[in-house]
Amino acid sequence: MHKKSFLSLLVFALTVVGCGAVSYEPANIYPPSPAREFRGLWIVTVANIDWPSKPGLSTAVQKSELISILDRAAQLKMNAVIFQVRPACDAFYASKIEPWSEYLTGRMGKAPNPFYDPLAFAVEEAHKRGLELHAWFNPYRALHKTHEGKVASNHISQLRPDFVKRYGQYLWLDPGEQGVQDYSVNVVMDVVKRYDIDAVHFDDYFYPDPAEAGTAFPDAPSWKKYGSSRNLSREDWRRENVNRFIERVYRSIKAAKPWVKFGVSPHGIWRPGHPPQVRTGFDSFATISADSRKWLANGWVDYFSPQLYWKIDSEQSFPALLNWWQNQNIQRRHLWPGLSLAYALKNNWDAREIPNQIGLIHQRPDVTGYVFYNTTNLLLNQPLMVRLEREIQRQPALVPASPWLSSEVPATPSASAGGSPENLKLTWKPGKGTNSIRWWAVPMKSQGGWKLQILTAEVLTKQLGVAPDAIAVTAIDRYGNASSPAMLRVVKATPGPRILQRR
Repeated sequence: MHKKSFLSLLVFALTVVGCGAVSYEPANIYPPSPAREFRGLWIVTVANIDWPSKPGLSTAVQKSELISILDRAAQLKMNAVIFQVRPACDAFYASKIEPWSEYLTGRMGKAPNPFYDPLAFAVEEAHKRGLELHAWFNPYRALHKTHEGKVASNHISQLRPDFVKRYGQYLWLDPGEQGVQDYSVNVVMDVVKRYDIDAVHFDDYFYPDPAEAGTAFPDAPSWKKYGSSRNLSREDWRRENVNRFIERVYRSIKAAKPWVKFGVSPHGIWRPGHPPQVRTGFDSFATISADSRKWLANGWVDYFSPQLYWKIDSEQSFPALLNWWQNQNIQRRHLWPGLSLAYALKNNWDAREIPNQIGLIHQRPDVTGYVFYNTTNLLLNQPLMVRLEREIQRQPALVPASPWLSSEVPATPSASAGGSPENLKLTWKPGKGTNSIRWWAVPMKSQGGWKLQILTAEVLTKQLGVAPDAIAVTAIDRYGNASSPAMLRVVKATPGPRILQRR
């Protein structure tokens, strides 16, 4: 009887202790600044290279596959995905301008059933996981060589055949036609205005490579109409067409949503001989009319991701090309080179090659990130994923800020935390006058040190497990600028509920 009463009293005493409240007070203990590094991943949709795994899958399976990719990207602490939304004048989103992609539903022009908008879905799910979503467009390719079946009646080749040239196994928009520039700019801006994307992205396709067709691009009519009377060679005229288009896209984006970045990922070699030790390779300046050095030098991009798809010790040396592009970056835009996991796997590169390339990037303060090509080859590269998780990307990182777009710092948020140990909750809200928040950076300190979480702007509360010793809440705006943190530190467990606020 006495033993039973003693146990009852002990349980009661433990219950009373457990009901004590954990309280926090404002503090001046500042966490280390979060790492700033772009960690991008290309998600290729043309020919179902990455997603969806094949055309015509059910909506549920498509969503499940994409969520699996985004989950893995978040687990690896990537912070951006570059999602191909326009492979060949078609759409992975609800468009009134171009038809649904055959790589999505199995037939060009056929909408998903049950209906959903893949781009809207991707934006929402990426942001939930702390990932930027960059919408990737191919500006000139009109039909890919893997096309099967009937071309949709609202495809540009049917509506404006004068804009389109057959070139080998492809259809290609003629960059020399003035209406083509208007058309592609309208396609891009339709997405910029309707979707909450973080960036517009172009890859390395401009004028087509003559090697694809074995003949010159058939643009004689547009050359005669627009170029032959000017004091330009045909080659210079072609480059000017692309230059004007790149500049126009950049300025159009900034006029509509100045925080939306514009990035281009050109071929990694501008011209052989630049730098001098890279004597051979594809001449993108002459062959596909891509004067990418000019776009970077003129500041017509916010980020630049040259495809440096060679090994460190190759003739087209990775560090030599990286150094050369650094020297061309006179406007100090983001330089985030593309790294080829596809070539690494296909050509059986040493497992240390890609980590060593990332190591070289980390040695260069002006190179603040990288992009992996591509999703499928990342997921097949188990040794690299292990190194990313355990070492290279063990800690999360914020995308670097873009001070040429805005350097105004958001107001400091207010934050409070408290409750019982079983129901400890952190809440916060933006500072006064702050309405452009994209992320919250929430580092918490425990015995193991500081641990950072990145949460989307809509999240304003978080349930806490074991009470951390200190908490910081920092607002990150759409340009990447960070506020001063609202800081809290644990005081003690008290007999009753007590909440202190930091304003």
